Amino acid sequence: MTPLDAAVPAAELTAQTGWVFDQVKLVGLNRVVSVAPAPCGTWAAVAVERLNSEGSKYACDLWRVSLPGAEGLPLQLTRGDSRDTSPCFRHDGALGFLSNRATGDKETDSKNDEPVTQVWVLPVQGGDPVRLTNEPFGVSSFKFASGAERMVAVAGVMPGVPFAEQRARAQARKKTGATSRHYTRMPVRYWDHWLPDPAHEAVPHFLLFDSSGEGRRDLTPQAIREHELGDGAAIDISPDGRRAVIVSGQPGPDRIDDTALLIFDFERDSHQLLGHIAASSLDHPLFSGDGKRVACTRQHRSVESISKVELTVFDLPDGGSKAIAEAWDRWPQPVAWSEDGNRIVATADDNGAIGVFEVEAASGKVSRLVDAGVGGAHSNVNAVAGGKTIIGIRSSLLEAPEVFTASLANEAMPVVSTRLSGMTQGFGAGIAKVEKLEVASSDGTPVQYFFLRPLAAKGRLPTLLWIHGGPIGAWNDLWFFRWNALTAVARGYAVVMANPRGSTGFGQDFVQGIWGNVWGAQCYEDLMAVTDAVAARPDVDAARMAAMGGSFGGYMTNWIGANTDRFRCLVTHASVFSMSGFYGDTDIPAWWLLEIGPAPYRDPVSYDRYSPSLRVGNWKTPALIIHGEKDYRVGITQGLTLFECLQQQGVESELLVFPDENHWILKPANSVAWYSAVFDFLGRHLQP
Repeated sequence: MTPLDAAVPAAELTAQTGWVFDQVKLVGLNRVVSVAPAPCGTWAAVAVERLNSEGSKYACDLWRVSLPGAEGLPLQLTRGDSRDTSPCFRHDGALGFLSNRATGDKETDSKNDEPVTQVWVLPVQGGDPVRLTNEPFGVSSFKFASGAERMVAVAGVMPGVPFAEQRARAQARKKTGATSRHYTRMPVRYWDHWLPDPAHEAVPHFLLFDSSGEGRRDLTPQAIREHELGDGAAIDISPDGRRAVIVSGQPGPDRIDDTALLIFDFERDSHQLLGHIAASSLDHPLFSGDGKRVACTRQHRSVESISKVELTVFDLPDGGSKAIAEAWDRWPQPVAWSEDGNRIVATADDNGAIGVFEVEAASGKVSRLVDAGVGGAHSNVNAVAGGKTIIGIRSSLLEAPEVFTASLANEAMPVVSTRLSGMTQGFGAGIAKVEKLEVASSDGTPVQYFFLRPLAAKGRLPTLLWIHGGPIGAWNDLWFFRWNALTAVARGYAVVMANPRGSTGFGQDFVQGIWGNVWGAQCYEDLMAVTDAVAARPDVDAARMAAMGGSFGGYMTNWIGANTDRFRCLVTHASVFSMSGFYGDTDIPAWWLLEIGPAPYRDPVSYDRYSPSLRVGNWKTPALIIHGEKDYRVGITQGLTLFECLQQQGVESELLVFPDENHWILKPANSVAWYSAVFDFLGRHLQP
């Protein structure tokens, strides 16, 4: 076990290993993505992504990691170029997981199509993995009952087509059928793909199996579009296997899905819908140990405000519910119940960190489980059998994700138990110094920001202002693979990561400050206040500053370009440029209207009052514009239009397009190309 403060100076490590940090090293790091503690309480299964043998994409392996009190070094359980993900233990201790590994079945492993993802299991007695499911379109999520022979899963199903004919029907249409899709309501796209046409394509259904993959039963045989926007993660099954819960959606009055809990009682062969309220969403359902209660989150919607996320507990089978910890001014996500069923473990953004908390189900009292002083971000948290320890994934701005454990005592110190990422302990802390600061904005409200600088740097530094997306989100003390500050600091830049209005973890009023058609108002003032404070530092060269952002951060970078020339250059990724143009182009126009206001054709002048497109004539700053062609959240038309406007008026500008990427740049080679282009652009414009 490794205490968090046991760091080795990076200069010493670099001299010993020659391990310098850049985008190539970043992409080559292993990525710890999920953790599942074994029922025996002595070890945990950990899913770790790594570059495949060709370096073209990420494979995923499962590892065995010993828990506190048990001996043993990490042991690799699976290997190869498949993706072995989502570990979950069966009632007999066998390790289940999702994998796209070859099955050896000629029908499913054809030469034309890669094997789809199925549920597999590593037997307790050892031996090769065994496939449990044979779904024609694969399984996207699954969960075993921890104490019974049952399993629930999410898989694509073609409505009205017999199970035995589904694969052949889909292959026939792919070869000889029409490619059209017919819709009768929005949305029609999601993130980076067109939503399926249920008349011809598979849609998500929830399935019940026994724990050996037999006895397949479709729990939602009539489902058409109820689950189309989810990834199947919002499922749970009670430990005794008697009940399962899923999240089911129907269009609300604002054309956004209202989601509620659909509870299946297998002993009574019945189901009930709980918690349905207009303009309300329930998510993250989690059974208590006795299976008689379900914790979840609830959030209401309105054009006037975005309500805070609240914990809610439903009693079964009567369906009564109670909101708990209503006075807690944070947005929690439940991750586990205590063994006695009296408390709920939850994570939440909290003042620039992602903390772990315990909430008493009866009183709503909130206590910390991880010391706030250590900062960092904690996710995928699980309770370990025995009830005295939690395990999960921890990272920070300077430390890649690793497995951590902590005792269930208030303000416990997390302990990092592995170095599965390949990043040497203490390396980031030897390269960069991180300061957590705040400054009063134009209205007097404190705005928090991180300031990162090269540890050994001297003199005034070129400085990058990074603006997060969302806009409802935050820069936390969290390792980012897509916007990694350490790659910039290692090149000699100072990096500023600000949390302006709309950021989570600072209270509901602070989040509310971005709601409505106010994107370019106080949030902009907050960012300029941070910029003023940073520019006044003796270690910052105020004449060599750049602003950068993606998604909403890209919008704000565009707004900065249209309103001030104080920055030497700008990098705008997947950005909103025209507010009214974005409305019909995004995959979620109904949410856009909820957040911004009535449709633009009703009052175009008011609608576009904070649109960078109307002020682009003021833009003078050189800009790098980046976009993925498969980005349906912010369509590439936004980037192309911005590029044309800047080119037309003679502003120095460059366009970087990734034809095979979505809102995020994810493929290894593309990620390296992204960082290389950005640093090349910054280097040319931020020279002394």
